[in-house]
Amino acid sequence: MVNSACFLSSAIALVAFAATLGCTHMPAQPAAAKGTPVYGYTVVNKFPHSTGSYTEGFLFLDGLFYEGTGLEGHSALLADAPSTGNPVQKHEIDPRYFGEGIVDWGPNLYQWTWQTHTGFVYDRFTFRPIRQFSYTGEGWGMTHDKTGIITSDGSSTLRFRDPVTFKETRSISVHDGAKAIQQLNELEYVKGEIYANVWHDDRIARISPRDGRVLGWIDLHGILPDSQRVNAESVLNGIAYDSAHDRLFITGKQWPAIFEIKLVPRP
Repeated sequence: MVNSACFLSSAIALVAFAATLGCTHMPAQPAAAKGTPVYGYTVVNKFPHSTGSYTEGFLFLDGLFYEGTGLEGHSALLADAPSTGNPVQKHEIDPRYFGEGIVDWGPNLYQWTWQTHTGFVYDRFTFRPIRQFSYTGEGWGMTHDKTGIITSDGSSTLRFRDPVTFKETRSISVHDGAKAIQQLNELEYVKGEIYANVWHDDRIARISPRDGRVLGWIDLHGILPDSQRVNAESVLNGIAYDSAHDRLFITGKQWPAIFEIKLVPRP
């Protein structure tokens, strides 16, 4: 999600990218509840990413990065080649919609929008539109477990939805100890946990899908210097998981790279 001030940003420039491959970062002062584990990271690989992509949804499937991008007039659904960062397939959304999270479900891709209560279902292989659906509230992030779709709306609540009707079946309130974790954004389901970006925070929350408890934090401060961010809205927002090869990827809005990382437990 974005603050409307980010719309005033002028032309996007390509930026030099500092090499971080193999660099291990340990969090200095993680803001976590007592007893909540905090992880650092090691960058094991990096891939190009277009600074023209205002990333709202992100996933890895069949050797490609799938991405849903935002901003009215610039929203799209993309399938990007990891080696080049260029789209091998693209579907532009009607300019009146601000694109948000995406999720795969069987042979289809879902993409919803920020405040217009409209979502789209596409054939995953051709990007051919199949149908539209509607919902109440705002659309932010999406992922799925084995039984349904999980969504965020910028609050501390995650909602579980029927993939056919998109109706809510249950919800959880995300909390770290007694503190509610607000502004949950892009989501990914990883090994039985929900990973969630927190808007304007360079951390990822690892969440129990059973009760919303934060099981741990991934501190990603320093992975992309501020000097390489287009503006204040170029925040961490994009988590993808390759379950076949146990690879975790992260990126951000208008970031010049996608990072493959390994988690490093804090001593």
